[in-house]
Amino acid sequence: MIGNINQEIDKFLSKFLDTNNEEKINSIKEKYSSSVTDDLKKGHITSNVCMIAASILKKNPKELAGDLKKVLDETENYEKVESAGPGFINITLKRHDFISTINIINKEQVDFGKSNNGKDKSIQIEFVSANPTGPLHVGHGRGAAYGDALGRILSSSGYKVEKEYYINDAGRQIDILTASVFIRVFQADFSEFFPKNAYKGSYIIDIGNSFNKENNPGNIIEISSLIKELPGDEEKEIDELILRIKDQQLAQWLAIKEFALNEVLKSIRDDLETFNVSFDHWFYESSLGKVEEKNSQINGALEVLKKKKLAYEDNGAIWLDTSASGDDKNRVLIRDDGRPTYFASDVAYHKNKVDRGFDKLINVWGADHHGYIKRIESSMEGLGFDKNKLHVQLVQFANLFKDGKKMKMSTRSGEFYSLADLIKDIGTDAARFYYLSKQADQHLDFDLNLAKSDSKENIFYYIQYAHARIFSLLQKYKENHIEMPSSANAILDGSYKSCDKLIHDMSKYPTIVSRSSASLQPHLIIFYLKDFAHSFHSFYNDNHVLTESEDNIQSVIFTLNAAKTIISNGLDLLGIKPITKM
Repeated sequence: MIGNINQEIDKFLSKFLDTNNEEKINSIKEKYSSSVTDDLKKGHITSNVCMIAASILKKNPKELAGDLKKVLDETENYEKVESAGPGFINITLKRHDFISTINIINKEQVDFGKSNNGKDKSIQIEFVSANPTGPLHVGHGRGAAYGDALGRILSSSGYKVEKEYYINDAGRQIDILTASVFIRVFQADFSEFFPKNAYKGSYIIDIGNSFNKENNPGNIIEISSLIKELPGDEEKEIDELILRIKDQQLAQWLAIKEFALNEVLKSIRDDLETFNVSFDHWFYESSLGKVEEKNSQINGALEVLKKKKLAYEDNGAIWLDTSASGDDKNRVLIRDDGRPTYFASDVAYHKNKVDRGFDKLINVWGADHHGYIKRIESSMEGLGFDKNKLHVQLVQFANLFKDGKKMKMSTRSGEFYSLADLIKDIGTDAARFYYLSKQADQHLDFDLNLAKSDSKENIFYYIQYAHARIFSLLQKYKENHIEMPSSANAILDGSYKSCDKLIHDMSKYPTIVSRSSASLQPHLIIFYLKDFAHSFHSFYNDNHVLTESEDNIQSVIFTLNAAKTIISNGLDLLGIKPITKM
């Protein structure tokens, strides 16, 4: 109906059209909006067109609203048209148009709310991408839930979506992981020695034990040469140990590195699968090749930047001039010892992503990467790409509290509350829900005790309870009826109006999904579901559905079947399964 109303409005605007203001009329059409009203007292549909038009055409908004009201009244398509405030038009639909919402929902079912807004457009979402140095902790959960939900929402809006996990398998952290497992594999030889900056979690011991069972590595020769006179500095100690192991035990090093990486990745994949998060592509950093390899992707990206004189050498290192993009200083690509920085790999990786032909790239990063955005944008421009093709969504880490205490999230120390722990504690659906319950770039305090409670304050429970209540009512109806009702005649003729608010709220759903997709904000769907659940619970408490007249019962059940679809579809976009019994 909104589309039909906008057509009438556009016809009204055309009477102001002449050669001198065509641009102004087009501007009005771009800026005005018609939407479902926030309150039934204001009718069903509202438009701010006259307020927008008055500002651009320099006319009186109330007079414009009065003129538009006359035009819409003359069509006789609407029950009532009112001008309101400084240029608003409020429209009350006729009953058959009003209840068309539930007719459409019950016909389209799982497809209701989907659109073709993103038809023929492709989007790649890269998210989680945690260093494969240990199990995912709860800090990673928010980005995982956000990226996956965003992919579902964009897909429902017609976009071709690819979800990708970038595996940092070529950097220093993987070397530290390998050294940590190496020591556990040969723990008898190393005795009590363990570097302060190595990974200390029990999972390191488990990986070491698993390697020993499968490979029987034997003993190391001359252990003292590996640990003798290591630097006192914690960072230098681990780096020197890594160099010595590579130099003296390269074959064992490579075997342990491959084994440890695969074990950690399996753990990550398993946790994400349990968390209902899937990826279309797992991209290995190592596939970008090495700087010294002429045909590698990383070398190719550097050569492009050098030819454009954006990459330059200074004091033995190679730098990228990022100042033109607003970065506070230029950034090192290749260190003076020849080792590439993470930034060099990221430059090559983003070139790879653009070369794959996506219309838009979305990177989901932790909020601590805020300072990294300018340099990536600069590198994309330097490579000849439009930096606006990239959108970086920052996600604040969630603070989890249990029994009033904040949970630890440090992988290096080995003392942390893992994502797997969270799932075991409150379940996948509750965890996803609360991670998505606020705007991604806002701080989130996640109370695990509340998430497990069955109180009204637990929004997850409140919404699921609405779905379960509706399911129960539908089941009771089925016990005494051969088939479900196919119409809502008592609502159509206006003799039963108690469902009007529910129907009105359901009509908002497609717009909410479109807004969520356009703004990349899944939490809008949660906000909507919370309000909708409140509307249903209020209706349920005020009306004894199954004791109404048969005509009323059929109309209510027809409406509630649509309401169940709304909740189910909304939860599905968030990757959450609706509950049928509490």
